[in-house]
Amino acid sequence: MPVYQHTQAGTLIQWSLIAVAVFVTVLALCVPAPLGAGGAVAAVLVLCLVLFHSLTVTVTTATIVAAFGPGIIRKTFRVENIRAARIVRNPWYYGWGIRLTPHGWLFNVSGFDAIELEQNNKRKFRIGTDEPAQLLAAICKATTCESGKV
Repeated sequence: MPVYQHTQAGTLIQWSLIAVAVFVTVLALCVPAPLGAGGAVAAVLVLCLVLFHSLTVTVTTATIVAAFGPGIIRKTFRVENIRAARIVRNPWYYGWGIRLTPHGWLFNVSGFDAIELEQNNKRKFRIGTDEPAQLLAAICKATTCESGKV
């Protein structure tokens, strides 16, 4: 049973991908392209929209899971492997989606707030969220940590 579950919509990602897919489709209909290249590009954009339209974070007493869209792309952490957790703010240039940052991997669909998980092997991973305090509290409850430290 989840201690915490929240889905954050990636509104900017959704509208950007829709706008570019429509533009590419219209362009492909107006300008001849070899072998339907415009349609292929639009199809890839729609696939990205389906895969990355939201980020759902689930915390249980055993795991922390960050899953994009329908859950095909996900990252799971065992609670016993979490050494520390803290609220962080990502700079704008870290972007959205799946990114490798100087602070480890980042899963993010919107905004700049995130929770940084430090694992026992000292690797770090950031999970973007629009509810940083609630997510940190849930992680602390699952891992029995205090003040962001496990």
